[in-house]
Amino acid sequence: MTETAKRIWSVLSTAGKWGPVVALAWIIPGGGHFWMGKRLRGALLFACVMISFLVGMLMHGYLFEWQTGDLFTTIIYCGGYIANLANGIPYLFARWLGYSEPDVAGHMVDYGTKFLVCAGLMNILAMVDAFEIATGEKD
Repeated sequence: MTETAKRIWSVLSTAGKWGPVVALAWIIPGGGHFWMGKRLRGALLFACVMISFLVGMLMHGYLFEWQTGDLFTTIIYCGGYIANLANGIPYLFARWLGYSEPDVAGHMVDYGTKFLVCAGLMNILAMVDAFEIATGEKD
């Protein structure tokens, strides 16, 4: 077995250790860090993701839906949907409560959409950070 295969196998064999941490980090932004005792980092991540998400909602940003077509449309809409879904509970609550963005064009709506996607991307980075801490690759 090569060194890379051994490393991959060791990470996959410890999925019971990092799996719940990453799942909690997705559902509740910063939750994985709280669970591992990194309270300040968890609070900062929670604040950053939630403030970005709420600002995006207040600016009536667009929540992407899965849509395919040509390559550019697929990348924009599917990527935006994945980024929005990465917000976890805030996104699920917004959909469950029937959040409906206005059907108008404008700078405020565009910026709101960018805030919503940015919040999801920040939460993806938080999940990667929680994974690295849980596997011992990072302090």
